[in-house]
Amino acid sequence: MRLTNRTDYALRAALELAAAGDRPLTTTAIGAGQSIPASYLGAVLADLRRGGIVRARRGPEGGWSLSKHPKEISLADIIRAVDGTLANVAGTRPEKLSYRGAARGLRAALVAVRAAEREVLEGISLADALHERFSARVKRLLDHPKAWR
Repeated sequence: MRLTNRTDYALRAALELAAAGDRPLTTTAIGAGQSIPASYLGAVLADLRRGGIVRARRGPEGGWSLSKHPKEISLADIIRAVDGTLANVAGTRPEKLSYRGAARGLRAALVAVRAAEREVLEGISLADALHERFSARVKRLLDHPKAWR
């Protein structure tokens, strides 16, 4: 799995908002909390707003907040809001690919990778990530000796 800086920033910003609870945070506060340049963060937050993940409120008590409870927003939701589909090959979804000859099995392998990625990322909410509460399946993956290298 490869995440762009933009997606990494989006995930970290959303977790910063989840940690803040109901208290709105300014772009500057989110950026400072996660060492994300505020100028770049504004565009990321705009993507998240268009994706229905965050909302903005103007005024002295304003700032950014999550549009739903952190339990209701998965990591996959955030990635989709910023990058679109979870897995693609040069902009094409794996099931739409067509390979011939020796590469025929590649399409099925890529679909399987996407399915596994989706299972994990859709199964972890912001609240889960914030409190490091993971399903038994994710814990097994994390406990595997090769997971951390």
